[in-house]
Amino acid sequence: AFFKCAKAFTKSSGSSYGTLLATGMMAIAKVKKGQTGIELEEVSGLFDIALEAMQKRGKASLGDKTVLDVLAAVRDASKNQAEGQVLLDSINQAINDTMNQFRNCQSQIGRARIFGEKSIGLDDPGMLAFKRMFESLNVGSGNTA
Repeated sequence: AFFKCAKAFTKSSGSSYGTLLATGMMAIAKVKKGQTGIELEEVSGLFDIALEAMQKRGKASLGDKTVLDVLAAVRDASKNQAEGQVLLDSINQAINDTMNQFRNCQSQIGRARIFGEKSIGLDDPGMLAFKRMFESLNVGSGNTA
């Protein structure tokens, strides 16, 4: 499924964000190849795999006000979570907290950096896109986090 998602992102998105997400999903797909499920205990490690691959590809660092900051927070929030709804709630909280933390920072990388000081007070587009994707997946699963 991760490989198919990566291919879909690559096919439908001409942006660097789509390429980064596809890179993260491909890295996860390599680890999960031939498997049909994900255990809750694996989630943090899978986010870590995606984060590492995306950092390498995009050359951004944590603290640059990018989706990587959200991924790191989600990875940390999903550690040692053994109950589904608690995991989803923890991820949702981590996304919101990280966006709040970086909102008043200037974007350092990606297209948003061209706006310089005008990016202060605004959400990073990649963070916001990740939040919306999480919300749609979460609602689609019947959960309400």
